[in-house]
Amino acid sequence: MEMIPASQAFATLGHPGRLALFRLLMRFAPQGVRPTEIAETLGLKQNTLSHHLAELTAAGLVQVTRQGRSLFYAVDLTMTSGLIAYLALDVGRARPDLIPLSQETSMQATGFNVLFICSGNSARSIFAEALLRDLGQGRIIAHSAGTRPGTALNPFALDVLRRNGHAVDDLRSKHISAFQHADAPVMDFVFTVCDTAAGEDCPPWPGQPITGHWGLPDPVKATGTEAEKALVFAQTYAALRRRIAAFVELPFAELNRLSLQARVDAIGTATQTEEKA
Repeated sequence: MEMIPASQAFATLGHPGRLALFRLLMRFAPQGVRPTEIAETLGLKQNTLSHHLAELTAAGLVQVTRQGRSLFYAVDLTMTSGLIAYLALDVGRARPDLIPLSQETSMQATGFNVLFICSGNSARSIFAEALLRDLGQGRIIAHSAGTRPGTALNPFALDVLRRNGHAVDDLRSKHISAFQHADAPVMDFVFTVCDTAAGEDCPPWPGQPITGHWGLPDPVKATGTEAEKALVFAQTYAALRRRIAAFVELPFAELNRLSLQARVDAIGTATQTEEKA
């Protein structure tokens, strides 16, 4: 990247509001977010949000696409990669003390930790924890937590898990802070499975885990008869099963971090496309 476009991008991000917006979009990357969801998460007025989005788009940091009647704003990862590379490699002269983690580092084949996060930790993230624990057949250590967990798991979720042969006695709702203290296991992957969890401004995770946003609508908010609610929970479970079945088949030990991140992103975007079809 040349100095002038880099300086323009840095100047755009120099505004606290635009930087906060860009950080939010990065937590959803590579997927896009609707302006209404951005405004709600950041507490921005519509005219202020429109101005910030226009500035970020003009700087090439954000792209906008239309899906039906909705606009979705997403980080331009190619531009962002170039900007970070310019800062680290050109300005920083590729000093190893400024780039402590090599992208060529591969993972071990088994025994790594994966954390699934949602808001309540009563359904979606619990589904994901149980699925990864069982589909991974002991090769992967699965965890789940919530940003605002309740005290009990959702009975519809427990019923779906039991009907699909998962043990539920050891599953419980936990706050995300249970995995943020010094003695907590170091995560290799962290996934958000609902939009509100991705929007939470959590501190960086120790060990720089690979992250993914596999957001799904909250089945707890389903309305209708008991049978209609149960169907929504079953559909949510099936969507997560497709994602996690693809995840456990990845050749972890053969892929570096960059390749693993690309595979994680692809799983999330591919399954979302299938579910909308």
